[in-house]
Amino acid sequence: MNKILLIIQREYLSRVKKKSFIVLTFLVPALFIAMFALIAYIAVKGSDLGEERKVQVIDQTGVFEGKLQNTATMKYVYTGGSFEQAKASFLKEGYNYLLLIPANEGDVELLSEKNPSALTIESIESGLSRVAEARRLKAAGIDTAMLAQAQRRIAVKAKQITEAGEKDAQTYTAYAIGFLSAFLIYLCLLIYGTQVMRGVIEEKVSRIVEVIISSVRPMQLMLGKIIGVGLVGLTQFVLWIVISVGLSIAGGSIMAKKVTQSQQAQVQQMQQIAEDRKEIRQMAKPDNAAQTIMQSIESIPVAYTVSCFLFYFLFGYLIYSALFAAVGSAVDNETETQQFVFPITLPIIFTFALAQSFIINNPDSPLSVWLSMIPFTSPIAMMIRIPFGVPGWQLALSMFLLVVGFLITAWAAARIYRVGILMYGKKASYKELIKWFMYRE
Repeated sequence: MNKILLIIQREYLSRVKKKSFIVLTFLVPALFIAMFALIAYIAVKGSDLGEERKVQVIDQTGVFEGKLQNTATMKYVYTGGSFEQAKASFLKEGYNYLLLIPANEGDVELLSEKNPSALTIESIESGLSRVAEARRLKAAGIDTAMLAQAQRRIAVKAKQITEAGEKDAQTYTAYAIGFLSAFLIYLCLLIYGTQVMRGVIEEKVSRIVEVIISSVRPMQLMLGKIIGVGLVGLTQFVLWIVISVGLSIAGGSIMAKKVTQSQQAQVQQMQQIAEDRKEIRQMAKPDNAAQTIMQSIESIPVAYTVSCFLFYFLFGYLIYSALFAAVGSAVDNETETQQFVFPITLPIIFTFALAQSFIINNPDSPLSVWLSMIPFTSPIAMMIRIPFGVPGWQLALSMFLLVVGFLITAWAAARIYRVGILMYGKKASYKELIKWFMYRE
């Protein structure tokens, strides 16, 4: 046991003390948060970031003039003249597009020097369709305001019945947590498992392992290496969680203030418009988006979710790292690993692909339950299901099978590892691996 602890200590400290570990540990959360903040900013402000484009409009119907709404990137200028004259001169006059609307409203044309984007075409089509629809409804004697009121979308507030009473289901929050947890486990099983495999190959090629084997048993060496690298990953995860939560709380409080101020300004503007028009309306205060988000986060059982995540990450990593260690012991260089790595990673690739389309939408289906029980697929499948609520007996059984699966996998991998780690110059095959597994000590 002391020898295993020494190997764990060596593997752990040699990686934690590296500058790359320290830099990545503190840099990755900041980069991820900055990336998502930038994506959200571009999504919200995307219309304000593009270059303004001028559209010359020749409307022979007289219906659309002044009714197409200008945006931050699209400005409509209505001019007279014939189509042919406009075609010959709109580029010289500084217009990017020429919109030709014939008298019968059919075969509307958009001319430009460069190929217009799909978003530009969609924006123009939507604007024209709205104006034409309003005109047709008015001609038919239909009140557009009443029609808009009748077509108002009904929001469904999902409730979950529990022993303590009703509570908000928080379905979209569960979606986000389940997918993010599964993605992190999927990514890190591959990253840290590959680190174990490369470490084994490096020690084998450099012949250092021959010296180490003289002092410890192959099983002890493999377990020490796997657990040491696993603790490195666990340390990095805990630090990422702490740093991410701290940065998220700080950023969330700032965003909440800005959103609240923006909403207050909107309410004041709506009230001013109502007063100016002398209209009496029942004005509902808009929902506080920041408050809703914070309530969703507060409803998450953080300790329970994080504990399950760490358990499935750790034992999922132990299972796959044992297999990666066996592969590393069987080859002399990394190029020979491909034939063995793909069958090993196929279960988690399959489960992760299925999680995005099926498990996340059917967390209680028989297939989802079975995948959350099989040790090679449960780390991803169960983490998808946990935010939606999993019966206690299923969670306990899944954890038990995962631990048993690790013990069996580690035993099988060690039998290959003890022989393969001392084999040189011979390309391994599946037949050879079976022989190594069957060898008696």
